[in-house]
Amino acid sequence: MMDSKILNTLGINIDPVFYIIGLLVICITIFIFDIVTRHKLKVLNQKYEKFLSGKDGESLEKTILDRFEQVDKLIKVSTVQQKNIEDLQENILKAYQKVGIVKYDAFSEMGGKLSFALAMLDKENTGYVINAMHSREGCYTYIKEIIKGESYILLGNEEKQAVDMAINTDNFMEQKD
Repeated sequence: MMDSKILNTLGINIDPVFYIIGLLVICITIFIFDIVTRHKLKVLNQKYEKFLSGKDGESLEKTILDRFEQVDKLIKVSTVQQKNIEDLQENILKAYQKVGIVKYDAFSEMGGKLSFALAMLDKENTGYVINAMHSREGCYTYIKEIIKGESYILLGNEEKQAVDMAINTDNFMEQKD
């Protein structure tokens, strides 16, 4: 065991070889850390040089500002488009999107089912039923209002069938939640 006057004066009675080994381990650790840090710095510098290649500071700043301006324009356009979509969705609820049609012979002397009842309803089953009755003398057309699937005017059998057909139609425009 080696004896050190400095360590003895401090009241530490440990062999200086252990201190030397400890310092050597610390130095090796710092050396490895330095190598890793230099490697990461080199990779970062390569990326930085690639990023700046062919550009000077002013043109790079202009490019970045142009991109920010484009992003701002896209945000504005997106907001307008979202509002338009909402308006369209609101309007489509009011559009006739359910249809039922029943063809029939209004009079026994007429053939070919030239008469028809046509129901056109919106999402709330409100709309109209149009009845066109064809005879030898001419064609007579009647329209009756439908409110929430009901009519306040008596409906004929064909008109009822057309309204029921429209109400029970699978609605392709209805939103699925």
